[in-house]
Amino acid sequence: MPDRGGGPTGPRIRVGRPSRRARTLLMTLGVLAVLGMAFTMFAGFWTDWLWYRSVNYSSVFTTTLWTKIGLFFVFGLLMAVAVGFNVWLAHRLRPPLSAMSMEQQSLDRYRMGVAPYKKWLLLGITALVGLIAGASAAGQWRTWLMWVNGVPFGQKDPQFSLDVSFYAFDLPWYRFLLGFGFAAAILSLIAAALTHYLYGGLRVTSPGARATAAATGHLSVLLGIFVALKAVAYWLDRYGLAVKSSDFRATDNWTGLRYVDANAYLPAKTILFCIAVICAVLFFATLWRRTWQLPVIGFGLMVLSAILIGGLYPAIVQKFQVQPNEQAKEAPYVNKNLTATREAYGIDDAQVTEYSGTGSTKDKTKLRDDVDSTASIRILDPNIVSPTFQQLQQIRNYYAFPTNLDVDRYSKDGKDQDTVIGLRELNLNGIPKNNWINDHFRYTHGYGVVAAKGTTADAEGRPVFTESDLPSKGDLGDYQQRVYYGEKTTTYSIVGGPQKEIDYSDDSGEKTTSYQGKSGVSLSSTVNRAAYALAFSEPQILYSGAIGDGSRILYNRTPKERVEAVAPWLTIDGDAYPAVVGNKIQWIVDAYTTTNGYPYASRTTLGDTTADSLTATNNSRAVVAQQNQVNYIRNSVKATIDAYTGEVKLYQWDTKDPVLKTWMKAFPGTVKSKSAISADLMAHLRYPQDLFKVQRELLTRYHVKDAQTFLSGSEVWQVPDDPTNKSGNAVPPYYLSMKMPDQKAQAFSLTTTFTPNGRDNLSAFMSVDAEAGTSDYGKIRILKLPTSTTVNGPKQVQSQFNSEQDIAESIKLLKGGDSDIEYGNLLTVPLDGGLLYVEPVYVRGGGLKYPLLRKVLVTYGGNTAFEDTLDQALDKVFGAQDTSTSPPDDDTTTNPPPTSDNPTVQGALQDAQKAFDAGQEALKKNDWEAYGKAQKDLEDALQRAEDAQAAADKKKPAGGSGASPSPSASPSTGKSPNTA
Repeated sequence: MPDRGGGPTGPRIRVGRPSRRARTLLMTLGVLAVLGMAFTMFAGFWTDWLWYRSVNYSSVFTTTLWTKIGLFFVFGLLMAVAVGFNVWLAHRLRPPLSAMSMEQQSLDRYRMGVAPYKKWLLLGITALVGLIAGASAAGQWRTWLMWVNGVPFGQKDPQFSLDVSFYAFDLPWYRFLLGFGFAAAILSLIAAALTHYLYGGLRVTSPGARATAAATGHLSVLLGIFVALKAVAYWLDRYGLAVKSSDFRATDNWTGLRYVDANAYLPAKTILFCIAVICAVLFFATLWRRTWQLPVIGFGLMVLSAILIGGLYPAIVQKFQVQPNEQAKEAPYVNKNLTATREAYGIDDAQVTEYSGTGSTKDKTKLRDDVDSTASIRILDPNIVSPTFQQLQQIRNYYAFPTNLDVDRYSKDGKDQDTVIGLRELNLNGIPKNNWINDHFRYTHGYGVVAAKGTTADAEGRPVFTESDLPSKGDLGDYQQRVYYGEKTTTYSIVGGPQKEIDYSDDSGEKTTSYQGKSGVSLSSTVNRAAYALAFSEPQILYSGAIGDGSRILYNRTPKERVEAVAPWLTIDGDAYPAVVGNKIQWIVDAYTTTNGYPYASRTTLGDTTADSLTATNNSRAVVAQQNQVNYIRNSVKATIDAYTGEVKLYQWDTKDPVLKTWMKAFPGTVKSKSAISADLMAHLRYPQDLFKVQRELLTRYHVKDAQTFLSGSEVWQVPDDPTNKSGNAVPPYYLSMKMPDQKAQAFSLTTTFTPNGRDNLSAFMSVDAEAGTSDYGKIRILKLPTSTTVNGPKQVQSQFNSEQDIAESIKLLKGGDSDIEYGNLLTVPLDGGLLYVEPVYVRGGGLKYPLLRKVLVTYGGNTAFEDTLDQALDKVFGAQDTSTSPPDDDTTTNPPPTSDNPTVQGALQDAQKAFDAGQEALKKNDWEAYGKAQKDLEDALQRAEDAQAAADKKKPAGGSGASPSPSASPSTGKSPNTA
């Protein structure tokens, strides 16, 4: 060994190979590192398998896994073989060394460097491209399963007369295969060209022939394959026109052929297909001709044709044929788009009815009675009263309610009652002390349901609870109250072992329990504990004494997480809601099947379409897969999750949906039949909000059925912004039991309003029957208001509320010192040709941290009331008494005007009467400027009458007789001017 340092008598330091002990240590560390990486990968796989097995959906895990593995190996192997074969072939076709030029001889050192490792290098290159290709192909497992299990739609597209399933299931797979083919051809071409260059088959700077005959033939075949694939692409592009999106007439994501597509692009694609086929044949012909001349000419022709025929010609057609007469040219294609879009989104049967917007009944007493039979008006806003539930029913700090409560129906004395409901879920931020044992072993679940009547409040403005206290008791009977799975339960818990759990607390102290369900994964195995310790980055799971016989770990505990995991092919609604079904709390989740391959149906982005003022403040209400673009959607599955056991059940809801049938073939046994839904569960199923929001957004344009109206844009609507807050987001739809004009009885419904594009008056009112199990479930009804008159929309109604002087003064008094006003949902109810608006007003403050219902705003036909209760407000709006915001009706009996013998007084009173009448007319027209002027004229006239009468009284002798009128009384009413 060489020595370093030190003189003849100095110390010597040995430098050389590491000692055997060091080598052993390094090898041991290396083996441990590899084992650690392997176990980390195994832990992820093993815990996933254990979880799917625990929820009895192991078939979903295995089907998905084997599909991914199969695609990975098949396409990875194909790519590796394609690239490896062409590298091997290029090496085999190399020229002899004696024929190499000076340029190639300079590459000797590279060839000599590669030569000893060429087999390993070839293996490494093919393995790398194979891994990349395989990983990419594995991500297409949904596309493969839909293609291999595709079920016909039974509907044909209007252009090519192909079943819709071709576009939804087949075309995506063909496009993937085409893309894979292009990638294989390009990578093979690059690898072959580099190999030919390295071994002398290609020359760049040397004089003479640039390529050997063998290299020319080899590369020409690869180029021919590439061009042949391009021909296939042109052919598929013809069908792709039916699902191509574009901007048309301010309609984002318009889908389908237009005039220029059918008459320019379609023939252009056919011509380009023929040219590409000829060009590919010319490339293959070089195997015999050994020249690039004809293939290069053909390729140039193809490129030139693509520019002229595929680009310039359609532009000319659009400019000189379509634009001069666009409506006539586009009308047939617009009609196809209208039909397909309405079918794809389930709005083709929407019933549009003309609605006057103005009440016709003069009998106010009858109208007042009709209100109760028309709607069960919900004045308890589930999006505002959560803090009230929290304050009054939280009971313990370690419980919490969701930000937005839910609306459901429960029967009492044979009558359905709209009910606001929420679960008392676990809140780890409220436990006395956070530590690993408390967070995951002792505080593991919530407890009980809290429910309140939606249509009333008590004298203090608090909810009238029908289920309350801890343990919960009330109208819902006996049920399992422990909530181990919920929207706010986002962490794991370990239950069922030696550590007791906090159940709930009462006056006698804490009650404990131990989980008796079969949910979760057993931790009795050391392997399982080690896997979860690694998966959750918590080593205590491996050795903690709190884990023993019977211990089970619960995770993936939110309803949406569980449904998304067991059915990854579904899109989940943003709002899961709880219901007491039988003796259990069940979470109900709506799920959708979607595709973006429905020909001619315009696309929409789910995240944008389902956004409103609630999702803006509560991300948990946002629809999953927010940026998914779809042009077909069905609420095909209703899912339930047991709040105690976590059991997930999927029920087939849309029995005709071909997309669901396809997935049921791919994952047999995962979805139960519709007939398996119990009557108790059916009573709580409802029409989903996200589907309704998608449909209402489409109906802003697609409520029209003729192309001319659609193209003119004169009937475009918009969803109004929420007028009750300043978020600037769309008003959310509201659940409400109500009766539309053509219905005989109230039905649980989901409602919304429309305004004209860019204006605030009302265009239409939309309702869908949301009561599952009825014959009209899902029926969309639209009341279309006339365009010749204006009816106030939500924003204008809110502005009217805010601008009323008496209401503004009352609100100012309600605010008091540090109180805040919160406006509840502005509900709209069609009534006798008119529209009744109801809005609860909450006050938060004055020492209270939660909102209480203090007032109810009601308006109908220009009459407005602002009272303590809904009944009082309705009585006032439909009653005989007049207020500043409720003008008298034509049939109202009024007091006779005061009289006087004084001509000056008589003239002033006549002017006052005219001013009063003008003010009432202005109120009916919502002309506040004219109303203010009339009020001023009224005061001036009354003041003149008073002054004239006072002057006349002074001239009378004391004790004179004669009845003097009261000049302070307003004409026709006998009330003071301020009251009038």
